[in-house]
Amino acid sequence: MTDSNKPLRFDLIAFDWDGTLYDSTRLIVRCIQAAVIDVGGAKPSENDAAWVIGLGLAEALARAAPDVPKEKYPELGARYRYHYLQHQDDIVLFDGVLQMLDALRERGHRLAVATGKSRRGLNEALRSVALRDRFDASRTADETFGKPHPRMLLELMEELDVPPERTLMIGDTTHDLQLAQNAGCASVGVSYGAHEPESFDEFKPLHVAHSVAGLQAWLLENA
Repeated sequence: MTDSNKPLRFDLIAFDWDGTLYDSTRLIVRCIQAAVIDVGGAKPSENDAAWVIGLGLAEALARAAPDVPKEKYPELGARYRYHYLQHQDDIVLFDGVLQMLDALRERGHRLAVATGKSRRGLNEALRSVALRDRFDASRTADETFGKPHPRMLLELMEELDVPPERTLMIGDTTHDLQLAQNAGCASVGVSYGAHEPESFDEFKPLHVAHSVAGLQAWLLENA
């Protein structure tokens, strides 16, 4: 049991989207691989494609396809979006996400999204699962800077008037944890997304959760 009257340690909890709240990692990997093949590049491995998740789309595709010339980057991006749109309705929230968000809001936390997705992509996802009203603010890579640059988290803190020491960033990649570190915030990692949790150590997350239920339990007890 958790103590609902326990003082809040963090006023703002910012979540990454893909691989943290949304079960989209495998789809994104397949779309990156297909897009690279479409423009004549060598198919990246699943590990290489997964590593770039969380970066802005342009940077992610460039890193996943080092043999594709820069003049083909627009086509590469277009092919990725084509493949993603064919299957975006296949994506679902991880089990327990809505309940976790509601429990945190009931406790008085402000909630935000900090994602490498585009604004258009995030808005479409929010509409498709009726999540818009559960978040107080959001930032995407195409309207600030991609991770791990701290700009998107700094802007969220400024908008919601919360200092870094009262802000917690949660994500499934080293990009998310480094974003938090660069912004002067604490972080929590989740092991069920794109990056192996062994890579989290250097960024000193407060905790690594292995399921949404485990994440919710830790947050209600420690956040």
